[in-house]
Amino acid sequence: MTANVLFAGRPDGWPVYEPLLKTELARLGVDADLRTEFAPEEVDYIVYAPSGPVSDFTPFSRLKAVLSMWAGVEKIVPVVPAAVPLTRMVDSGLERGMTEWVVGHTLRYHLGMDVHILGQNGHWKPKAPPLAKDRSVTVLGLGALGTASAKALAALGFQVSGWSRSQKDIAGIACYSGAEGLKTALAQAEIVILLLPDTPATENTLNAETMALLPKGARIINPGRGPLIDDAALLAALDSGQVGHATLDVFRVEPLPPEHPYWAHPNVTVTPHIASETRESTAAEVIAENIRRAEAGETLLHLVDRSLGY
Repeated sequence: MTANVLFAGRPDGWPVYEPLLKTELARLGVDADLRTEFAPEEVDYIVYAPSGPVSDFTPFSRLKAVLSMWAGVEKIVPVVPAAVPLTRMVDSGLERGMTEWVVGHTLRYHLGMDVHILGQNGHWKPKAPPLAKDRSVTVLGLGALGTASAKALAALGFQVSGWSRSQKDIAGIACYSGAEGLKTALAQAEIVILLLPDTPATENTLNAETMALLPKGARIINPGRGPLIDDAALLAALDSGQVGHATLDVFRVEPLPPEHPYWAHPNVTVTPHIASETRESTAAEVIAENIRRAEAGETLLHLVDRSLGY
């Protein structure tokens, strides 16, 4: 039986995704009809992005799964019926890109590169950085992206700890969970990296209280989600010197408004949500594999836990 697959991403994505998805589905032996328009009652799978044309899922009476093209699903969970399986995008290209960005900015902080890049004002200060083995880094969030980043940093020799809402066991990483575990993880974090999902339980994970636990002058890197940080508390911590510098790639409002104090703060680096992105070729592989799994009655990859919101 042919599976009807509705592509409901941005229209400009269709010319890119169509040949990739068709190739992957054929390679996996999946008999599928892939289009941008179907009668709703004929659709088996929706390849979905909130920026696409579908906002009401009620007419899709035989829907087997919604396959998100986005890694973050906080805007998707509320609109997809709870009875319909929902997957989020975790592809190797997204993971690799995030790991490279995180490692790059961690090394930038570790090596003190800003001092030399921004200029030394004629002052010769020959001070070498410590070795990675003497630098502690904490990753908040040990999903696919957090785990990949933590492993890459550990491979470079950093003392890496990680925190997640549920306990994890990752070789070479000191893993913590729960409220007390968060305190322990932050207390040793010279550099802290946020890769948590955006849920009510993770909002303002870094706030005045938790930032006070950091070693004085700690650095913050946030390529995860804007609401993970209490903005007012971070600005106060930067002004007091409790936090030495913050590199922020994601924000509560994007694009970041020109009048936002982050732009002008001397101890903030703003990057325009570029830490990583879904790569069409590897995303097509994940989407096609999930359609194959669903048709075969197998467990879907990266299935969203509705009780957790990710």
